[in-house]
Amino acid sequence: MFNRPGLKRPLLTACIFLVVLLLQGAAWAASEPVVSKIRLSQDAEKVRIVFDVSDLPEYKIMTLENPLRLVIDMPGVANKGIAQYRVNDPTVARVRLAAPEPGKLRAVVDLKTPYLYKVFTLKDPNRLVVDIIKDYEQKQVEELAPGLTYTSWLRNQASGPLWAHILEVDPQAGFAVQPVLSNGVIKGLEPLLPMAERAGAIAAVNGSYFGPDGTIIGLLKIDGEIASTPALPRTALGIMPDGRMLIDQVEYEGQVELPDDRTVTIHGVNRPRGENELVLYNGLYAPATGSNNFGREYVVVNGKVTAVNTGNSPIPPAGFVLSAHGAAAGLLAGLSIGDGVRLQQTLGPEWDKTRHALGAGPMLVKNNSVFLTTKIEEFGSDVAGGRAPRTALGLKADGKILVVVVDGRQELSTGMTLLELALFMQELGAQEAMNLDGGGSSEMVLNGKIINRPSDRRERRVGDALAIISSRVAN
Repeated sequence: MFNRPGLKRPLLTACIFLVVLLLQGAAWAASEPVVSKIRLSQDAEKVRIVFDVSDLPEYKIMTLENPLRLVIDMPGVANKGIAQYRVNDPTVARVRLAAPEPGKLRAVVDLKTPYLYKVFTLKDPNRLVVDIIKDYEQKQVEELAPGLTYTSWLRNQASGPLWAHILEVDPQAGFAVQPVLSNGVIKGLEPLLPMAERAGAIAAVNGSYFGPDGTIIGLLKIDGEIASTPALPRTALGIMPDGRMLIDQVEYEGQVELPDDRTVTIHGVNRPRGENELVLYNGLYAPATGSNNFGREYVVVNGKVTAVNTGNSPIPPAGFVLSAHGAAAGLLAGLSIGDGVRLQQTLGPEWDKTRHALGAGPMLVKNNSVFLTTKIEEFGSDVAGGRAPRTALGLKADGKILVVVVDGRQELSTGMTLLELALFMQELGAQEAMNLDGGGSSEMVLNGKIINRPSDRRERRVGDALAIISSRVAN
């Protein structure tokens, strides 16, 4: 016979065991830390991220470099439905919460720039705190050869991250700086790497401003021959035959003396001819002038006119072409084959002695003081506006040369204004300094490699460059 109380005892025992399990599970659930909220504060020095938690969690930290992330794993922590928190800051992009596996919560801080961090917990109320330190600086100095030093300088400042590439060149150690033309001529464009390779350069940076066809905008003088002229006085770098360098504003004056002793003004060198202009083309421009047939062109060799054409004249290697239009063509109308002409060009007494010259501007530093000539030299917002990638050259009191590229328009480096660039060049020790072309053109190559991050994400084809070469090669 069945004993009814005996039948109920196992059932009662099972029920009690189940209740105990449920109560224990509830206790475990109650003790599991939960992230209920993310809070954030920002100032010039740091971004503070606060995770409000029901109980202080254990955590493990990992750092990733590509992509740049700070990862905090919290085993046994639950999430109260928070997905992400976007941050408007130059250093921190966003904060995300995810569960990479059951029973683990992962906090991911996506970053825009290198950083320092500090992670700690606080009680009453319970918090996990992450400080992202913005005041970050990393400087790496490498002596490439005696007298040639490269510095990579990555730092954060109030305006955001900054990455600068600095070459310090000592001419006394056997190095020289000289301009290099794209493809060896004015007309046309070329990336910096092949230009540096062709010149046998140890390093190079972009140089002058240039037009879509490669025409140099500003002064350029190579091996004593004027290759391009400024439309108005602008800052240029001059290199003397003995290697001495100077930075100043330079103006070009040119004229042609005709057989009847009249002189006609030259409006420019090696650029497209405009209305009523006289433009001089020499062998540094291209094989031919490329001009239209609405003017008059005089080919001159050894001081005598050897041919008269209407346009697109071949440029003799040892001569030049005078290309005239409108009023200027009328002034030259009496010239015939065989007539003698005399060319007169000057950049001023001191600058006429230079072997090389390269213009850009504006000036940044003069006599060890910030001296911006942006308005004087009539630069517009395309050069002077806002933060951008920049290239600059400076001269130190001890005769050493500073060649600088600052990356910009990217998360890792915001770039500089011209004033910030001037202050930076002054900080590096420049007594005199000038701005070169910037933006997507800003690039530095070293030993056959691009060492900065051009904002175009690739090499931009440019009109000319400044190359650092051995003095033996330069001579």
